[in-house]
Amino acid sequence: MTTTPAPPRHRIGLLSVVLGLLFGLAGTSTSGVTVALPGLADGLGVTTAAATWMVSGYAVALAVAVPVHGRLADAVGIRGPLCAGTALLGIGALAAALAPSFPLLMIARVVQGLGAASVPVLAPALLTARLPDGRRGAALGRLAGTSAVLAAMGPLIGGALTTAGGWRAAVALPVVGLLAVPYLWWRSAVPGDGARLDLAGAAIVATAVSGLVLLIQSPSAGTAAAVTGAVLLVLGVPATAAWVRFRPDGFLPRAVISNVTVVLSSLCAMAIPASWFALLLGIPLALAERGWTPLTTGLVLVPSAVVALACPPLSALLQRRLGPTRTLLVACVVTTVGLFAAVAGVAWHQPWVLAIAPTLVTLAFGTGQPGMVAAVGGAVPEERRSGAIGVATLCFLTGAGIGAAVIGGFATVLGLAPALALLLVLPVAGAVALLVSGKQG
Repeated sequence: MTTTPAPPRHRIGLLSVVLGLLFGLAGTSTSGVTVALPGLADGLGVTTAAATWMVSGYAVALAVAVPVHGRLADAVGIRGPLCAGTALLGIGALAAALAPSFPLLMIARVVQGLGAASVPVLAPALLTARLPDGRRGAALGRLAGTSAVLAAMGPLIGGALTTAGGWRAAVALPVVGLLAVPYLWWRSAVPGDGARLDLAGAAIVATAVSGLVLLIQSPSAGTAAAVTGAVLLVLGVPATAAWVRFRPDGFLPRAVISNVTVVLSSLCAMAIPASWFALLLGIPLALAERGWTPLTTGLVLVPSAVVALACPPLSALLQRRLGPTRTLLVACVVTTVGLFAAVAGVAWHQPWVLAIAPTLVTLAFGTGQPGMVAAVGGAVPEERRSGAIGVATLCFLTGAGIGAAVIGGFATVLGLAPALALLLVLPVAGAVALLVSGKQG
């Protein structure tokens, strides 16, 4: 995609805020509904464990569709995919809020995730395309700050909406994104370069990712989910490997996934959203069992929003002082401490400790994700950078589905504290891998 002439500063300021709000709405599609899960489960006649599938399904759709939107924008330009994705985000949210049954709700949530996936990849791409190097930093920082604050405020907003209008009001929140579509159509005309889109490769990868999430969540979902997940995984993994050999420049470019830095950074960063989504699910469920309302649960998670404000400048500082890979290492360590705090808070029945856990993991999220993007982007040639970041984002967001599936699959079987403890394997392994690779390098 080519860089268009830079518009006036006030126009870019408004564009970055609008994109940041849309990015935040994609986040509140998870964070804003977790506090409403007990009421949703009662309203649709399913268990709370089953209700967590709406988070897992959304996360998997989001993960797989992110690189699809990136490749589609390469082919046809940013405007069409971004506007269509934003529209699907809002329409999916409306359909989910009106769903008369849980299966229809799940379909709507998958549609919503497919649309929401356009924002994480195309919002920064649009700002990058519209601005010269010297003005990108401030705009991307405004984008990140706006989105982080709104996503972190999701539990409080969702709690307030649930208190006022029930779970359907919380689920419907992203509908407001439809208001941005005319503005985006006007401001996002960036041409593509005619690149070919590999939809078959995307479908094969989606099979493997869906199988993994189904298998993880199967302890509470039953034998059918376990068998289906195992079959999808057994079919999807070798099919993905075969497709990469057949289409080396397809959905998963061989030159990208054979890059050690790209693979290591992506897999280590996966631990952060896995932990964040697990806490967004686990903490509201733990407090609901103690009689807390959705609104008071949202208040417990407000400190995360305050921390989110500090993440963009802190991330830039850490990358200047430590470099991207060490910044990611710090994020893995902070994630580990946050999970320990969550396990302790659940085990000791201490809400104030539970408030510390998501604050720490939000800090790790806001610094680790930019660290991953910088590490991956710096490890490949410029012409492969967008594809590499798309693959990394796919891994990163797959972690969100894994985290949600661990809580949905194991919390009712083992208890919430042991389920959260299981997730400690991910950030600890990530930190060890980064340390070992650093010493070898």
